[in-house]
Amino acid sequence: MSFFKKLFGGGAPAAPAHEVVEHEGFMILPQPIPEGGQFRLGASISKEIDGEVKEHKLIRADMFPSAEQCAEYAVTKAKQVIKEQGDRIFR
Repeated sequence: MSFFKKLFGGGAPAAPAHEVVEHEGFMILPQPIPEGGQFRLGASISKEIDGEVKEHKLIRADMFPSAEQCAEYAVTKAKQVIKEQGDRIFR
């Protein structure tokens, strides 16, 4: 890959915007991360607590060939994290 492609973006296409999913009072926003022609699992989990929006960035090693597949699994993984940790995720 040339210097300019590395500098100005090249390789994997930018991940499309995804819709927010509400789950048990939490908001999940899938955020696939383009990497090496694939997409790494990423998501933002947020919730309003005492009038303040708290946010947790979820990033995992899982890689997917498409942004859509990655986004679907990101929602599944975020729901699992919410079930296991609940509000403790923001500590």
